Amino acid sequence: MLSYVWPIALVVLSSVIYQLCTKSAPEDLNPLASLTVTYLVGAAVSAVMFYALGGKSLVQEYHRLNWVPFVLGISLVGLEAGFIYAFRAGWEMSTAHLVMSALLEFALIAMGVLLFQEALTWNKLVGVAVCLAGLALINMK
Repeated sequence: MLSYVWPIALVVLSSVIYQLCTKSAPEDLNPLASLTVTYLVGAAVSAVMFYALGGKSLVQEYHRLNWVPFVLGISLVGLEAGFIYAFRAGWEMSTAHLVMSALLEFALIAMGVLLFQEALTWNKLVGVAVCLAGLALINMK
């Protein structure tokens, strides 16, 4: 059970810290300059964790790389810069991530069906309807 729960707990804790840090970024700091430090720290922490968790050789692992980490790096910059710019544009922390997550779910359901032949069930369709209703309620002034 713990092996099932701890990764989600880590994601939730990390996401809370991420949102708090992103919302607290200095207004006069260029978001992309900030992200260069973010990724340098992330690279250092990843290397330390690699070895701390029993990894033997980063160089050997690098020989197994394909296109995925490169595209993932580009997408992460877009994700993080997007949130910084969204907060600067006036989005509230309490709604920006929720709106993004709901819209992301629509896209991921479509991608799952089209690319991975996942089933489009009534539960998913009802979930989409509930998300749409929630988006409408959240954005009411």
